[in-house]
Amino acid sequence: MQYKRILLKLSGEALMGDRQYGIDPKRLAVYAKEIKEVVEKGIEVAIVIGGGNIFRGVAGAANGMDRVQGDHMGMLATVINGLALQSALEDEGVHTRLQTALEIKEVAEPYIKRKANRHLEKGRVVIFGAGTGNPYFTTDTAAVLRAIEINADAILKGTRVDGVYNEDPEKNKNAIKFETITFKDVITKGLKVMDMTAFTLSEENKLPIIIFDMNKAGNLIKLISGEKVGTIVDI
Repeated sequence: MQYKRILLKLSGEALMGDRQYGIDPKRLAVYAKEIKEVVEKGIEVAIVIGGGNIFRGVAGAANGMDRVQGDHMGMLATVINGLALQSALEDEGVHTRLQTALEIKEVAEPYIKRKANRHLEKGRVVIFGAGTGNPYFTTDTAAVLRAIEINADAILKGTRVDGVYNEDPEKNKNAIKFETITFKDVITKGLKVMDMTAFTLSEENKLPIIIFDMNKAGNLIKLISGEKVGTIVDI
């Protein structure tokens, strides 16, 4: 296997499927099956999910809401998504733990690094909810931070696009895809991979990011097995 321990980053929008908002149980079930396949290969899997399918703090602030309040609402949205994914994984027989940066002890464990590492060592999937627990930080930043803390080998960012392109492939069919690209080139070319805080943190800690299409069946296990899937961003 290409990696021993990974941090899988999923956007909240990915859980919507073909819906306009909320969670699509069918899409959730597909993700759970794909993650189970990876776990069965002996890979230790941690997950961070966004909350954009339910609420975005930035959008709330743009409409006059207090940004800090909005961001806390967004953090709670990620916990809802985490609970949904946990349920789907457990339906597949995958032992899962949800840890949150905001303490909600009735539904999840508080985030404790040593406990998270122990769960991973025992083959449990660990879902990290509520971002970093701080406003003004995205779930991309939370994903990089948690990946560094648990010593993940790489961040796998599952999106609806199959890699990094020189232009938006949904707007320009002639956009060119990069198989590999350096952190410096991403910044120089002004490409959007993650928000700058997350991206810089990943670069400073020499943590590679793989951008791939999570919605294409089999991509996750292919990537883990060392096949060329998506785009690798590295030093």
